[in-house]
Amino acid sequence: MNVKVVKLKDISRIIINEPKTYNSLSLKNLNDLIKVFKKLDYDRKTKVIILEGAGKGFSAGHNLKEVRNLKSKKKYQRLFNLCSKLMLLIVEGRKPVIAKVHGAAYAAGCQLVASCDLAYSTKEALFATPGVNIGLFCSTPMVAVSRKVNRKPMMKMLLTGEPIRANYAKEIGLINDYFPKSKLNKEVLKIAKKIASKSNLTIKIGKQTFYKQLEMPLRKAYAHTSKMMTINMMAMDAKEGISAFIEKRKPVWKNK
Repeated sequence: MNVKVVKLKDISRIIINEPKTYNSLSLKNLNDLIKVFKKLDYDRKTKVIILEGAGKGFSAGHNLKEVRNLKSKKKYQRLFNLCSKLMLLIVEGRKPVIAKVHGAAYAAGCQLVASCDLAYSTKEALFATPGVNIGLFCSTPMVAVSRKVNRKPMMKMLLTGEPIRANYAKEIGLINDYFPKSKLNKEVLKIAKKIASKSNLTIKIGKQTFYKQLEMPLRKAYAHTSKMMTINMMAMDAKEGISAFIEKRKPVWKNK
């Protein structure tokens, strides 16, 4: 298995561990990632997931040698459907997922970064949707990236295939922030621990509501979020959190 999980108390690190292919999203690696994300989504001990790559960088996207050898329409469709399944698992999952990026995040690798709830990188990290350079437009990667980045910078990335640096990726909303390589791990763990200290139930409700309302017209979004806030308010953790705030004490979450 080229995907390994390292557990740090209530934080789970998923590491794509195939440096020889620059952590490519091959059929095997996609299947392994899907299995791991499904497992962690129901793991009560995991509150936050950090996704990273081993070796020189995050992920170069699909394994082009594998892609070239597929040859049939059915096999191509299977690969791209599998990749889409992974991205949807991350977005629709219960746990917050943080991308920790170093080196390059290209094509489906960039899609993976955009699919995560939060993303942090080194100063030297590069991001690109370079499919146009090889005659294969980054159509599936643009689904995730275009939902984080405005149209003009997105189209420039897609039409030129040129990589962008971390400072510009932050400016256009692809990542939250960037740090020197020596500080990245510490900073990502700091934000992960902060999120892990909150109510699991509240985070789950909030994450799922956030993505659902984004796709709705304004009136429907307000109706849906009002309904979800009411459900949230009926939970023990909401009552505990409000009481703790009023009583000036630390809340004790029951995740109920």
